[in-house]
This record gives sequence, C-alpha cells and structure tokens, in this order.
Amino acid sequence: MPDIFLSYNREDQAAARWFAEAFTAEGLDVWWDVTLKSGEAYDEVTENALKTARAVVVLWSPRSVVSRWVRAEATVADRNKTLIPVMIEPCERPIMFELTQTADLCHWRGARTDSAWQGLVLDVRTLVSRQARAAPPAADTAAAPSFRSSRGSRGGVPTLAVLPFTNRSGQPEDEIFSFGMVEDIIDAMSQGVEVRVVASSATARFRSGAIPDLDAMARQLGVRYVLEGNVRRVGESLRVTTQLIEASNGSVLWTQKFDRPLAQLAELQEDLVLEVASHLRTQSHRLEIERALRKPGDLTAWEAVMRSLAAYRRMTGPALMQALQEATRAVEIAPDYGLAVALVAQAQGIIYDQIMPDDAVEAQRIRALAEKAISLDPDSSVVMSTAAGALNVSGFPEEALAAGQRAIALSPTSEFGYFACGQACVYLGRPEEALAYFEKEEQLAPGHPVIWISYLWRAVAHLIAGRWERALEAYDKSLVVTPDNALPNMGRAICLRHLGRLDEARVVMVRGRKSEPDTPLAVWERRYGRAHVSNPHLPLYLDHMRALWSETEAPRS
Repeated sequence: MPDIFLSYNREDQAAARWFAEAFTAEGLDVWWDVTLKSGEAYDEVTENALKTARAVVVLWSPRSVVSRWVRAEATVADRNKTLIPVMIEPCERPIMFELTQTADLCHWRGARTDSAWQGLVLDVRTLVSRQARAAPPAADTAAAPSFRSSRGSRGGVPTLAVLPFTNRSGQPEDEIFSFGMVEDIIDAMSQGVEVRVVASSATARFRSGAIPDLDAMARQLGVRYVLEGNVRRVGESLRVTTQLIEASNGSVLWTQKFDRPLAQLAELQEDLVLEVASHLRTQSHRLEIERALRKPGDLTAWEAVMRSLAAYRRMTGPALMQALQEATRAVEIAPDYGLAVALVAQAQGIIYDQIMPDDAVEAQRIRALAEKAISLDPDSSVVMSTAAGALNVSGFPEEALAAGQRAIALSPTSEFGYFACGQACVYLGRPEEALAYFEKEEQLAPGHPVIWISYLWRAVAHLIAGRWERALEAYDKSLVVTPDNALPNMGRAICLRHLGRLDEARVVMVRGRKSEPDTPLAVWERRYGRAHVSNPHLPLYLDHMRALWSETEAPRS
C-alpha cells in the first residue's frame, strides 16, 4: 500500500519527477507509472495502486485537465477521500474539483525549502497518517460492495451496477478511455434520485469477458439493473454502445449508440459522458416510476416518492394534490427522509403558487419545510434542487438560487439544479442567466418528461426581455409535450394576440380555458402576476389576457 499515488499527464513527466523524487526524499513511499515492471498489466496494477494509496496527489495543468485518465483518477480519489490536488500550471480545473482546496505550486522547481512545498508535504503527511489509523482490517469485500448513494434513501431504492466497458478496438488508449468512461458515468449517476450506484471496486473483477450467470452476479452485488457497454472505432469516430439490463431475467430494457469524432474526442469526452448518463437517468427514472405505479399497496417510502414524482409531471390541480398525498405518505413512513420532506415542500409550494391567495404565514411555513429537508440531507443534490423549487414558488428566489447552485456543485449533472437556478433568475429579473441555465438543463436531460415546464419559464424569460416571438416559440415547444395543458395554451394565446394573430389567439385561449373550466380569471391574474413579478411588460401581458377572456368562453363537457 503506497503512501502516495502520483497522477499526472505524460507530457508533464519532468515536473512529476520533481514531485516523486522530493516526496521520496521526505521518506514517503511514492507510486507512479514509471515504477511499473516489465510484464505487469498496466490497468490492473495502476487501478490497485490508485485505490490502495493513502493519498492521491493530482498534478493539474492545461494538459492533465483534459486527460480522461487523470480526471478518472481524481474522481476515484475524491470518492475515497484521498485526493490532494496541486496546480503546477495555471489552468481551469474540471468543474467538480473547483471547490476543492488546491495547493499552488506553479512556481516550484523541486526546492525542498520552499514554503509552499513544505505546506504540501504537511498536508500529505496528515492525510497519510489519518488514512493509516482509519484503515480497517483486511477482509473479503467481494460480498459486501459499497454504494454511491444520497443519505435520504428509504426502502425499495433500485441499485445499478455499471460493468467495466469492453474495449473492442484493441488499442491501449481506448482501454484507458473505457476505464475513465465507467468511473465518470458512476460519478454522474451517484447524486441522482433514480438509482443507487455500486462502486466500481465491486465490479472490477468482472473486467475480463462475459458474465456467465447474470442473475447470480446481480444477487451477489445486490442490484436490480446492470449497465453493459463497449467501445470501438468506426471509421473516423469512436462509438460507445450501452445497454441497460434487468438483472433478474436478462431482459434488455434500453440500448443506444453514441458516436464522437476521434479528431475531437479530447474536447467532446465530457459531453459524451453527460449524454450517456442523462439518457441512462431518464430511462431508469421512467422504469422505476412505472414499477411504483403498478404496485397496488404496501409501498416503501421510495415507491411513494416515485408516485409523487409521477403525479408532479402532469402539473394539474388534481395531480398536484396526488403528488402531495404520496410525498406525505413517504414522510409518514420515514420522517427523516430528506427527499420526501423536500417533495412535500415543493408540492405545497406549487399548490400555494397556483391556487392560494397571498399568505405570508403559509409562504414561511413552506420555506421552513424546504430548510428542514436541506438540514436532513445537505449533501444530496436532488434534495437541494427540490428544496430550491419549493423556495422559488413560495417567494424566496435568492435562497433558491443558492440552493440550486449548491445542487450543481454537488452534482454537475443535476438537471433539476439547473432548472431551479433558471427559475430563480427569472424571478430575480435576470433573463439571460436564466436561459443559460435552462439550456444546460436540456443538454443534461434531453426529452425529460417535465422539460415542458422549463419551456414555460423560458417563455417568461423572453417576455421579460421583450422577445414575444421567442416566447411564442418556447410555448410551442412546451405544447409538443403537453398539448392540452392550460398553462402553455394560455401563454401562447397571449403572445399570439400581441403579435396581431387574433383569430388564432382566441382558438388557443378556448383550448386553454377548456383544460381548467372552473378556474376564474382572478386566479389566472394572480398566477401570471407571480411568475412575471420581474417582467416590466406584465401590465400589457395581463391586458391581453383579460381581452381574450372577455372574447371567449370555456366550453363545458
């Protein structure tokens, strides 16, 4: 077990040698890849050294920050709490490491008397000593895999094993890419609500070849789903093929191919991981909601949460009441379940926003629920983003923006974190920032069932900026997903009237009123007044709505 694993880009080998030799001179045992013996399997020895080292010193430079291998090693070290990052040249670190304290040794050329070097050695010695004291006795860990999960999970949470990807190209650089791809997918999935992810150390032994008995392997790992993948070169592109499998019966639930041009792979690797992870999260989320909806009774808290999320997708009055009912059931089963409490806060916040008159006491009560959820599970990106949604609709967008940004810091793939930040920026009158957040959200969750809500808020952002035609386009996109929903129909009708398309506006207004025939004009005015609180064009917007209201009637069924 080495004291230090040194992670660096091959182009920085001269600088890495300074560190390796200086650490050795300090009496520390250093592993770096030049110590590999002839005949040793590069990936197996490197992976073992990485996971057993008491400290992983990562040397950040403009070359290492774009290295898939270095980023994967840093991710593993961060997960194992052994990471000590060092800046050796000015560069922009990967976003997930921006908040990690980093030693600045850009000036250092090997002098052991340098104060910055001595500070680094002290940090390394402290971590090595702490890891040595905390190391448990050796044990067979094969039967007890560790999991990456948020602390708020309660009962019935599905588990996913991401198996080592197969390198079908046969090229060493693709083997490194395959390893980094798996680590990054695990990291991207680990903060999500959809599944609990088995650590790569538990699946590493399945690296060689096919799995003879998938069901036995799944029982050993304790997983419901298995993700398999392979990497191969197709002409001038690198293709990643993935398939999601139901472990109990071997059924393929989803499969997809992802291609990137080899010439641009260094620049596009992160986008590729995000695309694979976002599709996987969407599919597993859909599968778990369907499973929970099929179950007749005796729900776990997790299954009640899934039912709440399914109801929330529809965003109608009855659906919101159902979302609140299911989330409340989850809290009754597990009172300290942070996600369930956050969903109660969010459902009550949306009901308040859409139905209730202004009530400072009720708004503060919802705020307190959101804060309670955060206190129960402060390290969960999903809890943070859900609580941010509750804070937004109850009138606290500055707090919501902070919570949403925290969600993104915890998980850069948190599409709901980006949505919450975008919504907060709309409330705060910052439309361009809002649109940037919404664009990132869509990149992370293409085709997500509730993306139509994001389009509604994009429309408001464009209206704040006076872009009525762009707002109309956003409403149109929202209606592709939910054609009969009153909210995008009413908004679209108002934009059409402003643009002089009066006959179309009246037809769309009738469609919107038909969706909620019992909702009076005063409620619609209050809804739009809240959503457009920072919109300088709100009086004109409401004038268009009132005019259309007087010119149409809601058809009765």
